Amino acid sequence: MLRSMSAAALPDAHGIPMSTVRTAGPRAVPLWWRDLSAAVAWALVLFVVSLWVAGGGLSFGNAADGITTLGRLTGLLASVLLLLQVLLMARIPLVEQAWGQDELARVHRLVGFSSFNLMLAHIALIVVGYAASAGSSVVSTFVEQVLTYPGMLLALAGTIALVLVVVTSIRAARTRLRYESWHLLHLYAYLGAGLALPHQLWTGLDFRSSAVATAFWWGLYAAALGAVLAFRLLLPALRSARHRLVVADVVVESPSVTTVVMAGRSLHRLPVRAGQFFQWRFLDGPGASRAKPFSLSAAPDGRTLRITGEAVGPGSDRLRTLRPGTRVLIEGPYGRLHAGAKVRRKTLLVGAGIGITPMRALLEELPAGREDTVLVYRVGRQDDLVLTDELLDLAQDKGAKVVAVVGHRNRERASWLPAQLGHLDDAEALLRIAPDVADRDVFVCGHPPWMDAVQQAARAAGVPAEAVHSERFSY
Repeated sequence: MLRSMSAAALPDAHGIPMSTVRTAGPRAVPLWWRDLSAAVAWALVLFVVSLWVAGGGLSFGNAADGITTLGRLTGLLASVLLLLQVLLMARIPLVEQAWGQDELARVHRLVGFSSFNLMLAHIALIVVGYAASAGSSVVSTFVEQVLTYPGMLLALAGTIALVLVVVTSIRAARTRLRYESWHLLHLYAYLGAGLALPHQLWTGLDFRSSAVATAFWWGLYAAALGAVLAFRLLLPALRSARHRLVVADVVVESPSVTTVVMAGRSLHRLPVRAGQFFQWRFLDGPGASRAKPFSLSAAPDGRTLRITGEAVGPGSDRLRTLRPGTRVLIEGPYGRLHAGAKVRRKTLLVGAGIGITPMRALLEELPAGREDTVLVYRVGRQDDLVLTDELLDLAQDKGAKVVAVVGHRNRERASWLPAQLGHLDDAEALLRIAPDVADRDVFVCGHPPWMDAVQQAARAAGVPAEAVHSERFSY
């Protein structure tokens, strides 16, 4: 049912003192950076096509030439999209902050599958075109190309690596893999790109049709490689070495939920804000090589970072087994789910299950004001509520309103409400909790289908798209 939690002046549950130290949290990256990056990507694709046309790529003298020509064009498009995919995976801060995790993941998937399909078309068309031109079989032509053309064995190995990535990215396969295993396999995309592209740089006529084309392709390849090295390897390594995070405390919140507090050096210089997340690696033995995403469950105070995770798999279940002093490596911070993205003065925070953790951190960071902030906490059972003492304490300090929505999900329709409130429209329920919701920023975190229902309800209640902020950890 819908109910307001009764406020009570309770001490902080874990004795983590509030700090007056200001952290180096990021300002919001303007949304026009997203439009600019998209325009640059489209310009690169169009430039590739123009280079191909200017280099005499159009050749349709006979059927074999026509098939080969289409094969070269699909190869060029697959190559530029693959390099753009690598740049998307590189976690370039301006791009990542401009798009946000949700949109970046959607674009990443679209570009990745488009590149892969074009790559398959390139292979098929080139082999068929060459076979038709030579009057030989498709199989013998394929074998001859792989064994005699420079870089083709590497390209075959790269293609196999990319097939592995794509297969494990299909929803049916992703749901059968642990996040850590999927994340590790997904890194084979870098290997695939590294092995598949060189044969075109070495032997592709379209890559060597002019000095401009050669400089463009080598430059784009170098930019992609440099971005990966800088932002996926060097920057995380430097931050981990600089801040030297170690586990300071482990608190069991419930049979399935654990809080981990980490201390480090100069954390006030780490550019992170409440609501963002890191990829965490705990160096405590087996599994240390696999990163796991967790949002901060408390606003950064310049001395500690805190996460709260639910045991939904081996990666999150091992939180309760961590010991103080365990070294921690980080990648991040990531995500646009922070107060810097706000466009309104007032805020509605909506979290479900363990998705309450970034909402709790945001509540701590947001300024005080009578009901300027409203927090909705959705759980299936009363026993599933966690961090309630902290939420109530923060709500009293901030003058915020906290509402718990408790009950099992509605199986008759897609809704963010429980079954016993099925008579209410989703938007109507939001308006009952926050009548001025259309004038608020709405932050959402929880299970993806549930988040979709909240976002649809918010839009139906009059909240513009730019005022709805969400973060997904699905893969």
